[in-house]
Amino acid sequence: MESTVVRSFTTSDLEGAAAALVAVHASDGYPVEGVASPEGWIQSANVLAAWVGELQGRIVGHVSVMRPQGEESATMWMEQSGDDKEHVAVLARLFVVAEARKHALGQQLMQAALAWAREHEIRLVLDVLTKDAAAIRLYQRLGWTKIGEASHSFGDNQRADAICFVAPET
Repeated sequence: MESTVVRSFTTSDLEGAAAALVAVHASDGYPVEGVASPEGWIQSANVLAAWVGELQGRIVGHVSVMRPQGEESATMWMEQSGDDKEHVAVLARLFVVAEARKHALGQQLMQAALAWAREHEIRLVLDVLTKDAAAIRLYQRLGWTKIGEASHSFGDNQRADAICFVAPET
């Protein structure tokens, strides 16, 4: 079996993570934004914590936990649960290149983010475009609960249907 590692993101990972993001966009159309400036999209000022996945020493995946910035999933969860914005964060920027997916790196990256959130007493939410069926299956398999539906805005007045999820309670 090929060697995989999930570890905390460092600034020296930026170039490799950006290359992986561009590859995922080319194969899957994800993300719908950020590809024009992948380094800036990955290293947003709103990132609280981030991790990379490596396969044989090459960065092939990434995930981050971000402060809510008006995402409908965060708003929905705060309204439904009564949690405040200090106890809610968004699981974001999750991607794994196609050739590395058979190694469960997406699941491992999510587990790292969930462990961090538990440690910081934060509940994670996310929204996923309805077109991203494999991602939806992953979230459901890992116990995430659908909390609603939304319309994701991006680009030049573009919109896409999305499903909002909350992480399993721990």
